[in-house]
Amino acid sequence: MTAQPFTELPADRVLKTVRTYRQGPVLTVELNVPEEGNAVGDAMLDDLLTVLDDQDPDVRVLVLAAAGEEFCLGGDRREFPRHLDDDPTGGGIRVSGAKALRVCEALTTHPAVTVARVQGRAVGAGVGLLLACDLRVGVDTATFRLPELALGVPPAWGGLLPRLISEVGVARVRELILTARVFDAQEALALSVLHKVVPAEELDAAVMAWAKPVVRRPAPAVRVTKAMLNSLAAPTRLADVSLFDPELLSAVLTQQRAAR
Repeated sequence: MTAQPFTELPADRVLKTVRTYRQGPVLTVELNVPEEGNAVGDAMLDDLLTVLDDQDPDVRVLVLAAAGEEFCLGGDRREFPRHLDDDPTGGGIRVSGAKALRVCEALTTHPAVTVARVQGRAVGAGVGLLLACDLRVGVDTATFRLPELALGVPPAWGGLLPRLISEVGVARVRELILTARVFDAQEALALSVLHKVVPAEELDAAVMAWAKPVVRRPAPAVRVTKAMLNSLAAPTRLADVSLFDPELLSAVLTQQRAAR
C-alpha cells in the first residue's frame, strides 16, 4: 500500500466531535473531544452515524481512534438529567440508546474491516465501541472498566453486554460487571477484549500491520467473510437483549428520578 499523507475528509455537514482522515483505502475515524475524555454524547453518536452511514466502497479498513490521552471515558452522563427534564418518561434516553445501538451495529456490519486503536482508559460505552470492531489493539498502559452498576445503571448501552459475553464468556463478564473493577491491557488481551498489546510507539505500526494484508484481499470475499463471522458469533435475535437496551436504561433512570 502506497503511503499517503493523512488528509481530513470533507463531510456533508460539520462534524463537531469526530475527525476523519484518509490514507488510501484506510479511513481513520477519530473521537475528538479530548478535553472531555471523548465521552460519548448525542452529538458524537450523530457524527459517528454520519460517517459510518457513508460507505465508500474504496475504504477497505476503518480505524476507530481517539484524540488525546484517553480512548473514551464512557457515555456523557450529564445528558441523562437533561433528557429527563425534557421528557420525564425517558423518551430522550430511549432515542439516545437507539442511536448507540445503531452506531455499534454499523461498526460491526461495516463492509470494511474495523480496527479499534486504543490508548489510555476505555470505560463503559468506550468498551462497547471497541468491542464492536473486528480487530482491537491497545497500548500496554491502557486500562478498562465497566462501571455501570457502580453508577446505579444497568450495562445497557449499544449492545455491550451480549457482545462482551460472546467475546469473553459469561463467567468472566459476570465478575467484571458485578465488581466494576479496573483491568489492564494484559488482562484485556487474555479476555479477548484486545487482540494485541503493544508499546505506545508501536501502536500505529500494529494497526497498519493488520491493514496492509486486508486491503490486498478481494473486497467481496472480505465482506462475505465478515457477514459469516458476525452471523455465527451473534446470539439469535430472540435472545439478543441488546434490543431492549434503550428501554432498560430509560426505565431505571426514570424510576430513580421519580424516587427522589
